[in-house]
Amino acid sequence: MPEAQLEDLGSGLTPVTEGWFVVNVRDAEWFSSETRGARCAFESEYGDPPVEFDQFGINVTVLEPGQTGLYHAEENQEAFLVLSGECGLLVEDEERRLRPWDFFHSSPWTEHAFVGAGEGPCVILMVGSRSGPGVRYPVSELAARYGASVAEATSDWRQAYATVERFRRERPRNRARLPWA
Repeated sequence: MPEAQLEDLGSGLTPVTEGWFVVNVRDAEWFSSETRGARCAFESEYGDPPVEFDQFGINVTVLEPGQTGLYHAEENQEAFLVLSGECGLLVEDEERRLRPWDFFHSSPWTEHAFVGAGEGPCVILMVGSRSGPGVRYPVSELAARYGASVAEATSDWRQAYATVERFRRERPRNRARLPWA
């Protein structure tokens, strides 16, 4: 298997060919949003052509206090490890506080979302299987308090994200406060 070619497409290095590679998270491509945080997926899902991992997804997500993703449940199991900072875990309409080195295993179809909390950025390692495409976005009163719920339940990601701020190709804000700075 050849080594993948990495290129900087505007916010860090991303693979533009298939193959193995090594990249430091500080040098990798990032996508950011004011409301949804920042994400480094190590893939080139928006490349031409895309270079994606077929069997699992992995990313490092940074959430500042108040930033969140959408409350959802997936057909695949997922795993999450908080590396630094604090966040709220919204899971099955309950709220838990997570701190560094807390691990959350999400069985298939477990409803969940994360909300940045504490005094600074929260860094979460996220890993998920890609054995099936199923996802649902349920309505949740708890998640709605954080802006993390859809208004109407759906299994269509396009409908779920229709009114959500899009990610931009840019590095996380306040990079100097992150563990790899």
